[in-house]
Amino acid sequence: MLEKQLKRQRRKERVKATISNSSRPRLSVFRSNSSIYAQIIDDTTGKTLCASNDLKLDSKLTKTEASKKVWEDIAKKALAAKISEVVFDRNWFFYHGRVKALADSAREAWLKF
Repeated sequence: MLEKQLKRQRRKERVKATISNSSRPRLSVFRSNSSIYAQIIDDTTGKTLCASNDLKLDSKLTKTEASKKVWEDIAKKALAAKISEVVFDRNWFFYHGRVKALADSAREAWLKF
């Protein structure tokens, strides 16, 4: 169990090292077994600019479809806040499945990583 936690920590540090020197807001993604959460954070002020999750969505959606709906929701909020460029923070999650679906739908819409 400890080895698994160490691998996650190493992945998180590696991702954090690549995005820490940016002046752009950060699109942070968290994925649990049942839900996905996304938020856009301004690291200079330490404030969350907008956030969304799939807790209030239709339960008949697949997890991948729900992650795309989460992006649609956060995109509306980001457009209202006039955010067009972000840095993608996937935390320790591998870039596939729901995390990739959220990122791909973000790129298709208008967001620049």
